[in-house]
Amino acid sequence: MRTDHRLALANERHLAGDLAGARTLYETVLADEPANADVLFRLGVLALQHAAYSDALGWLDRAVALAPRESRYRFARGQVLSAAGRFADAIDTYRGLLAADAPSADLWFALASALQSSGDARGAAPAYEAAARLDPAQVDALNNLGNCQRQLGAPELAQDAYRRALAVQPDHAGALTNLGTLLLDNGQIDTAIDLLGQALRSAPDSPTCLLNLGVARYARREFDEAAALLRRTLELDPHFPEAAYNLGNTLQALGLRREAQAQYRHAITLDPQHADAHNNLGNVSKELGDYKAASESFDAAIRVRPGFVAAYNNAGNLMRTLRRTADAEALFKAALAVDPEHSASHNNLGNVLKDCGALDEGIVHYRRAIESDPHNVVAHSNLAYALTFQAEQGEAVLEECRRWSARHETPLRAAHRPHTNDRTLHRRLRIGYVAADFRDHCQSLFTVPFFSHHDHAQFEIFCYASVERPDALTRRLAGYADVWRDVRELDDERLAQQIREDGIDILVDLAMHMADGRPLLFARKPAPVQVAWLAYPGTTGIEAIDYRLTDPNLDPPGSLDAPGAHASGASDRQYSERSLRLPDSFWCYDPLTDEPAVNALPALTVDTLTFGCLNNPCKLTDRTLAMWSAVLRQVVHARLLLMAPAGNAHHNLARRMEHQGIDMQRVGFVPFQPRVDYLRTYHQIDLGLDTFPYNGHTTSLDSLWMGVPVVTRVGETAVGRGGLSQLVNLGLPELAAYSDEAFVRIAVELAADRTRLADLRQSLRPRMEQSPLMDGARFARHVEAAYRHMWREWCAG
Repeated sequence: MRTDHRLALANERHLAGDLAGARTLYETVLADEPANADVLFRLGVLALQHAAYSDALGWLDRAVALAPRESRYRFARGQVLSAAGRFADAIDTYRGLLAADAPSADLWFALASALQSSGDARGAAPAYEAAARLDPAQVDALNNLGNCQRQLGAPELAQDAYRRALAVQPDHAGALTNLGTLLLDNGQIDTAIDLLGQALRSAPDSPTCLLNLGVARYARREFDEAAALLRRTLELDPHFPEAAYNLGNTLQALGLRREAQAQYRHAITLDPQHADAHNNLGNVSKELGDYKAASESFDAAIRVRPGFVAAYNNAGNLMRTLRRTADAEALFKAALAVDPEHSASHNNLGNVLKDCGALDEGIVHYRRAIESDPHNVVAHSNLAYALTFQAEQGEAVLEECRRWSARHETPLRAAHRPHTNDRTLHRRLRIGYVAADFRDHCQSLFTVPFFSHHDHAQFEIFCYASVERPDALTRRLAGYADVWRDVRELDDERLAQQIREDGIDILVDLAMHMADGRPLLFARKPAPVQVAWLAYPGTTGIEAIDYRLTDPNLDPPGSLDAPGAHASGASDRQYSERSLRLPDSFWCYDPLTDEPAVNALPALTVDTLTFGCLNNPCKLTDRTLAMWSAVLRQVVHARLLLMAPAGNAHHNLARRMEHQGIDMQRVGFVPFQPRVDYLRTYHQIDLGLDTFPYNGHTTSLDSLWMGVPVVTRVGETAVGRGGLSQLVNLGLPELAAYSDEAFVRIAVELAADRTRLADLRQSLRPRMEQSPLMDGARFARHVEAAYRHMWREWCAG
């Protein structure tokens, strides 16, 4: 067979994909013609196709040596160098060809690809541009140009390049996908989904197209559709870690936490270095209550990606949940060492410092969080709430809450829509309650006695629950509702839509600016009448909230502007809402247990009297400690029992207490405990000392239930008059002091009267049971009367 015939046959087999047959024929030709550069070139190409890069370079070096001016041999050599990852050598080869020969689109494209692969997007971009100029139909060059511009932080130029590619080839799946994901990153979700849908129609079995459309559907909160797309992705490519990771995100959003956990683990099996999967596995494990697995996952995320700020924060929040405040503080500070302006880290550090009683330092970090990100609504709510523990006048809190409103509520007002609720005065009203704490939480001590006495003939009760881990109390509360909705997975906009669809007449906020509250839901004004109650008797500053419930002791009335309970007074200027005073009490309490029983007064059997305060350390202000110090100076054999997490909280409190002249040898601490153990701690306490300017509220009721009277300091704010309200309702106003000196005098006199303390210890529980503080039916009728008053005012326009 002639050489030219054998060579033609070899080329034919090469093009047909019969690489082994082609190689045999090339080698037979080479045996006859060892200096045939074209055969050497083709053998080099064959070796490249087999990824045998050393062999490929050997063949091509021989071809170049025989024909040094043949540019296609040197071009192929550059391609081998690129494929072998020797980008610098490839770039030198391509630049040499550009200098020696007339430039071509393919050569510029190859140079650009090598530059991009080497990480030099800045050098690659003009090379791709040159390729596109020489060949305007070079769609891949335009698409890759867009990718380079995106890497360089020039999204407008990237978008232009993708659109130029699509002008040439409208169904180019790569350009459609890249433009779609670019617009998705820019928040243009609907346009992105349209483009990504076109990409999938162009390449219906492309895992990449399916994945990106799934991610976009997730961004539009179309979780069922996203899950279907991502499951299909994994069917086509079971070894695609990004698909498993994003399916995990989608399942978590659907509330399918166990399934999400399995997908994150699958993603990590496919890619053990997937830091985001480790991080999200930690989040879902925490939600499932598997704290050990969560901690291990966060540690793995940080190990895989040192400086992973989100993982530091998630690990810190886990430590805060576990009351390991020193560890939490260290993790948040580690995050700030990586990014000193990271808003969420400042917010989280503020939380843990507040937990430890370092309120002033916590407030500094809340302010830093807002400075770093003015749109951080959580930090701004935390700041507003933290100020209530510090401020002795309500105006300071109101000013911050109004700033909150100006920044976060004002942009939502334009979207408010008129309410079309039936204005019939005496019809059955739909009342909606919004909370994340319909569970084993102190809030349930108040919602259970209230909800269990609602008049369902007059009021249809809806509960919108964002409970992370429902429990027995969740089920109990759900039994008191006519309609129970689990809305944890709904964002504020979707929840507002649901509330409108439910036709809610009066919507009640049970969290305000506290943790897991939804103030932006109320700012959307989904119900015609909106009310703040329970979390704390202060203000939200939210103009869309019309009323706040209070009582005559929290807010002393002045002139009457409404019948009976609805008197207003000078204190009302502290609130953005209208104040409606319930006749007796802002609270109605049920301890939800008869255990433990009240014990005998400890001071009857020992020489030492024990003062106690089991409030959160954030309430232990210097003003409070100074009053307590004066009491301890006069009751020389007394000790003081406090509640605080171990570590930094103890050290911080000890330093501040010593500064106020308190001997730490007389002070004991107990940790945060489960409720039964916490209540049993009152068995060690003879007399409670209240905090100022934020009194104990739930804690004081618990103390009184356990037979421990509380001496309170009355302030000018509603939160500073909680103790007064409770004591007046018990018929014990003499335990309320209107000055620091009076506080000290009352505490000292009562400490000296063991007989009265013993009598109070045995009488307080039955006194509470017979008071308005525990009369659920009475409380419910008063609140329902307030609802009717609100409704009449709305119907009147």
